[in-house]
Amino acid sequence: ETMSHLRKQIRDAVVTALTGLATTSTRVYKSRIYPLETGKLPGLCIYTKSEDISNETINPPRTQLRTLEVMVESYVMANSNIDDSLDAISLEVEEAIYSHQTLGGLAKGIDIVSFEADYSGDGEKVVGVGRLTLSVFYTAKENDLESVG
Repeated sequence: ETMSHLRKQIRDAVVTALTGLATTSTRVYKSRIYPLETGKLPGLCIYTKSEDISNETINPPRTQLRTLEVMVESYVMANSNIDDSLDAISLEVEEAIYSHQTLGGLAKGIDIVSFEADYSGDGEKVVGVGRLTLSVFYTAKENDLESVG
């Protein structure tokens, strides 16, 4: 099996942790763009945005502490209850993240750092978007970014 960057492994693990929630079910996409075909709402888009890296040790290969920003966007039909719908999904997502703090041993921990509600589109295609930002903390050796270090 080919290994992959821990960033991808973490992204995949967040997708797994958030698949099968009561409201969004299996409509979970590893993408920045939601596939808005009929019948696919409500659902989630999960992607990584940025990462901060600092060295924890001095001698090479150094141990790095990495803080990965993972975005979890929820999409709902824009009806009169848009905020209620987004909050209901947010509740499920946040509780699932809380119960998967290490993502199966990949992470040291996860902080939920912000939530923002918005909407996008025009006319009959308006959707509500809820944006949760997660900070995932993990460590790796600088010469081996495929395994937890």
